[in-house]
Amino acid sequence: MDSLEVRILNDTDYQGILVGWWKDWGWSKAPEKDFLPENGKGGLMIMDGDVPVCAGFVYVTNSGISWIDWIVSNKQYRKKPYRKYAINLLIESLTETCKNFGSKYVYTIFKGNDLTDVFESNGYTKTTSYKFEMIKIL
Repeated sequence: MDSLEVRILNDTDYQGILVGWWKDWGWSKAPEKDFLPENGKGGLMIMDGDVPVCAGFVYVTNSGISWIDWIVSNKQYRKKPYRKYAINLLIESLTETCKNFGSKYVYTIFKGNDLTDVFESNGYTKTTSYKFEMIKIL
């Protein structure tokens, strides 16, 4: 879709857009800004003209793995079929970013089945299902 563009996240996206999206999708709390890559700027946003559609983050590790996470979208954006194309473009672009970092593998975890088809159509293989996520704040 010609009107869809990829851009790097900026300083205002976290508070100005992403926190609201996570809230719209029922998250009780958005991930802390300093928990995200590059303090909330280590990812990409898909735009339809001036309208932000979806975003995601890339963690780069000290091994051959990059990690894609925190995929979130504008719940009010229902323009079909653009929404589907935008999410696919996001996954493609995040994956390409990982490749450009020199990663040999890309890892991702997400809840629900909404993204499964998109990741599979981009060459990802489903692995085991996790029952728990655990974190410790130091």
